[in-house]
Amino acid sequence: MGDAGFVFSEKPIRIERGEGPYLYDDGGTEYLDFGASYACTPAGHCHPDVVDAVVEQARDLLYVQGSYPVDSRDALYERLAALAPDGLENVWLCNSGTEANEAALKFARSATGDAEIVATKQGFHGRTMGALSTTWKDKYKADYEPLLADVTFVDYGDAEALAGAVDEDTAAVIVEPVQGEGGVNPAPAEYLQAIRDVTSDAGAAMIVDEIQTGLGRSGAIWACEQAGVVPDALTTAKGLASGLPMGATLVADWLAEDHGNHGSTFSGGPTVSAAAAATLSVIVEEDLPGNAAEVGGYLREELEAGIEAGEIDARGVRGQGLMLGIEVKRGSNRLLKELALNHQVLALPAGRTVLRLLPPLTIDDSHADDVVEAISDVTGGDG
Repeated sequence: MGDAGFVFSEKPIRIERGEGPYLYDDGGTEYLDFGASYACTPAGHCHPDVVDAVVEQARDLLYVQGSYPVDSRDALYERLAALAPDGLENVWLCNSGTEANEAALKFARSATGDAEIVATKQGFHGRTMGALSTTWKDKYKADYEPLLADVTFVDYGDAEALAGAVDEDTAAVIVEPVQGEGGVNPAPAEYLQAIRDVTSDAGAAMIVDEIQTGLGRSGAIWACEQAGVVPDALTTAKGLASGLPMGATLVADWLAEDHGNHGSTFSGGPTVSAAAAATLSVIVEEDLPGNAAEVGGYLREELEAGIEAGEIDARGVRGQGLMLGIEVKRGSNRLLKELALNHQVLALPAGRTVLRLLPPLTIDDSHADDVVEAISDVTGGDG
């Protein structure tokens, strides 16, 4: 197999600790984290309420399997059900976003008795075999084929193509309200509403993947609610437990009642449940969705103003809340390296030409200003 740690290509920065929107390397250098490790720290790094909840739970009980009720899991169930869109109060807990999507696909197949899945081009839903089958890019899939055969891909945002792909054999349509890996592409509200109508007519499940958009990042707890849509299943993960491994699938009664035989050893472990319940409390009590809308709006306006003035050499900005993509004219990976090493700003790619910004939802306008200035410098604008 080769050297230990072969799965990931390591960055030339060794991280030792984090606090709020900042990470610190082993030499004490401070980095403004505008990637949040792919949206995994919505409340910022090491929020004291989350840390306290984890420490307290770990002292009492690190783990017991899910058939034994525990207070921290019960509290998480209650918080998730309270935050869920109306009618999605049934909660399945797991360990990651791909597992949450895998569960949603299995539940849909079991409840409908059908096998076909409709997904979107440029979509990304995970790396396990079922979720991977609904992911678009060959670079993620080629080494593991054959995958599920009954998956049809349609153009993202094309309601007519979607309607033509859904029929009486369709178990589910799976869609991101804003595509993340695919380039930070927001779906028009009308498109999500069309999916809701088509799946309802066909007796298929609408699965909304909010792994990256959910928990306040879009400017609301759930991006689908901004479109006025309630799906049959909604998946969430990443920031749910402030970076500890946790995912959840929220489903309507008709899916919960005939979900089949599904299980997971670590579903809703006490310690990660405590972290997740505390994270949700912080998101609500500190109104992080409202902050994401306000600061995200300011950040977007400043980026667009910089592009218009020629200070930022880019084609445009798109996204919602604090999930923004900047279409740049140079390779995104090169710019990301310059941002990190020369300006101590960490961000993410979304393809070869998109800089993706997914900061903690706790940032303020001053952090936004720092990032706009750094992006202006590395893109080579005229300012």
